[in-house]
Amino acid sequence: MSKVIIAGGGLAGSEAAWQLAQRGVRVALYEMRPTRSTPAHKTGNLAELVCSNSLKSNSAGAASWLLKEELRRAGSLLMRCADANAVPGGSALAVDREKFAEAVTSVIATHPLIELRHEELQEIPGEGFVLIATGPLTSDSLAASLQKLTGAEHLAFYDSISPIVDAETLNMERIFRASRYGKGGEDYLNCPMTEEEYHAFYEALMSAEEVAPHTFEDLNYFEACLPIEELARRGYDTLRFGPMRPVGLVDPRTGKRPFAVVQLRAENLRTSSYNLVGFQNHLKFGEQKRILRLIPGLANAEFLRFGQIHRNTYVNAPALLSPDLSLKAFPSVFIAGQLSGVEGYVECISTGLLAGLAMVHRAMGGVYEPPPRTTALGSLIHYVTHADPSHYQPANISFDLLAPFEDLARPVARDRKARRARQCDRALADLNVWSAWKNECNYHAYSGRVAGES
Repeated sequence: MSKVIIAGGGLAGSEAAWQLAQRGVRVALYEMRPTRSTPAHKTGNLAELVCSNSLKSNSAGAASWLLKEELRRAGSLLMRCADANAVPGGSALAVDREKFAEAVTSVIATHPLIELRHEELQEIPGEGFVLIATGPLTSDSLAASLQKLTGAEHLAFYDSISPIVDAETLNMERIFRASRYGKGGEDYLNCPMTEEEYHAFYEALMSAEEVAPHTFEDLNYFEACLPIEELARRGYDTLRFGPMRPVGLVDPRTGKRPFAVVQLRAENLRTSSYNLVGFQNHLKFGEQKRILRLIPGLANAEFLRFGQIHRNTYVNAPALLSPDLSLKAFPSVFIAGQLSGVEGYVECISTGLLAGLAMVHRAMGGVYEPPPRTTALGSLIHYVTHADPSHYQPANISFDLLAPFEDLARPVARDRKARRARQCDRALADLNVWSAWKNECNYHAYSGRVAGES
């Protein structure tokens, strides 16, 4: 068969290329760096980490640990390189950025079935299998080609993310359920504020410390998704006429309309968590925790994700992608990495591994089955391909993405730590069963060692 073409030599593209080549499929991997660089990258190496050297928690029982452990068991090249080039990072898996990227580059560049082309793929080929994994800084020409294929309305260039809180940590005695004017049932949780509470919140927001923008980010915000701190700067009551407007709502405890309201909407497929509607922001995470906990009912809230606003290119995956990460309308074209709508280094690696395995099966005429919904890998892909397209936002792995237990004994069901431990045990057991299908492939073992391994 002809070579599989992969655009993008980042985390997802590199992982996918190796998974394909290890199973006897020839790959042409396009990476435009260093011929053409980006404002975020410094080298021409593959899999260069640009914002942090941390791959998050390595503590057993954490959601990010579970995802990494599943990748290890599934045979991820990049996890091998990360472990081989780890540096002290407390409970996190931190790596030496340069050595990590050099290790990945060495393995990919010397693999006999991978042709590494340092040039830009400007247009999606019309035939053969193609994986697009060019990340949030996808070039204008390739983005235009993707737009032409999928429709402009399905491609976002600007990411506005609201915080998500764990439902179990909300104080429901301070919150009431209702939709504005009684329309739509009790779909929203409402956190009512008195004038004094709003004033304290406003003052804290006005003095909050913001994240310093990257040099490559354009902070000319869209009017439709202004950060809350920018709205606050426009006037004391601007938030009360925007995301915190109280019109159409009556607090059943007082029988009156609150001075201001923060609305929480249940995350689709994430029924144990809620999104703070319209609360995208560009504040440091510690500041977000401090300020948002001033909202009635959120004093002890645990944040599963903080708000963000940054330059990002990603597709509306639930509308466009099948469970194997291929385009529904063009099954020979696959999407992975941040372009598919995942956040985080390990999440990108995950989509690269799964897209690579899916393409192996497709290339060899087999049938691909995604990982079980009970696993972190399966839950991440399930979210990406099954979330509500009208409210789709990129996501990190978290326990509320995983399938819940339906029949846990009451003591365990109420104990979050015990419940999550059970989820981890089930996920790894099911992952081991799922991994058996890999042995059905024509596995072309490559004897080269990972650079950096002792």
